[in-house]
Amino acid sequence: MTVRGAVLREMGAPAPYAESRPLEVADLELDGPGPGEIRVRVGAAGLCHSDLSVIDGSRPRVMPMVLGHEAAGEVIELGPGVDDFEVGDHVVLAFVPACGGCEPCRSGRAALCDNGAAANAAGSLLSGERRWHDGLHHHLGVSAFAEQIVVSARSAVRVDPELPFEIAALFGCAVLTGVGAAVNAAGVRAGESVAVFGLGGVGLAALLGARAAGAMNIVAVDVIESKLELARELGATATVLAGDSTVEDVRAATGGGAHKAIETVGNAQVLGQAYAATRRGGTTVTVGLPHPSKMLEIPAVSLVAEERTLRGSYLGSAVPALEIPKLVELYKAGLLPVDRLLTHRLALDEVNEGFDRLASGQAVRQAIVFD
Repeated sequence: MTVRGAVLREMGAPAPYAESRPLEVADLELDGPGPGEIRVRVGAAGLCHSDLSVIDGSRPRVMPMVLGHEAAGEVIELGPGVDDFEVGDHVVLAFVPACGGCEPCRSGRAALCDNGAAANAAGSLLSGERRWHDGLHHHLGVSAFAEQIVVSARSAVRVDPELPFEIAALFGCAVLTGVGAAVNAAGVRAGESVAVFGLGGVGLAALLGARAAGAMNIVAVDVIESKLELARELGATATVLAGDSTVEDVRAATGGGAHKAIETVGNAQVLGQAYAATRRGGTTVTVGLPHPSKMLEIPAVSLVAEERTLRGSYLGSAVPALEIPKLVELYKAGLLPVDRLLTHRLALDEVNEGFDRLASGQAVRQAIVFD
């Protein structure tokens, strides 16, 4: 079948992307689903910094690739052996297709699925197959920037069909990653202080997660004043405009350092600041993805002498099939206002301009909305 989609043929195109056009919107050939796979009509797809990191080359992937990994849509065809879904189901797509059988999956760590990680690195589906023609690869098993896609059924989570697609899509990455970083990885508890470094979609979702978990003092850090303003509206008790005194300002606002600090920027220097702003006995969590060549230096003795914890969190350290429906219910109950994260809706043909807005910090979360 022929569908329209956005293809990245090579990384490293210069900004502004409205001029360099790294993403080519074209007619693409797509095969139907194989065993264990489903075909999905995409309703909406979010623009994420992880996509931007592929475009600018800081997160290398196999090329060429149909980009995009945060999406929601409607199941329109079932492959052989799929009995967990029905045609017409609305689904959110997770960017790690958890096989369910490897050691991480069996121990409840679906985000670290061995087979899912191998497939994502190869640009294939969980089966090892590619359903795009002309040598095109899948992005994180999803390839959301297309009208229709084929994904492993292991990538999909059924959700309430009343949920608008552009809101539902956010639960597949921004919400799951951010809230999960606060709740699952950082283990925020009632009364604690939390510092969030970086206020994109993931960072603001982490703020919402910390608030829902009962954090008493939430400090939001960014270089853009409008994002700090939004953070205050969403529950931040203090904000810090990042600069030369970021660490000192956060420590002052948290009475000597945050119990939990969450870094979402994907910058080793910012991660170092988040660690330095964490108090003795505290936990620093990073969800950002710096270039693989970047290194982090911290005082090694602090890990023992101050009983500090530094850990990463991928996909919110979550089991998507279990947690996405719970997060949706929290949203419907008014306890997780993730709709506030969506700042722009755009058409597929506007995708390059959307990444200019993302790169410049003019947007929090944008969604391509398909007709």
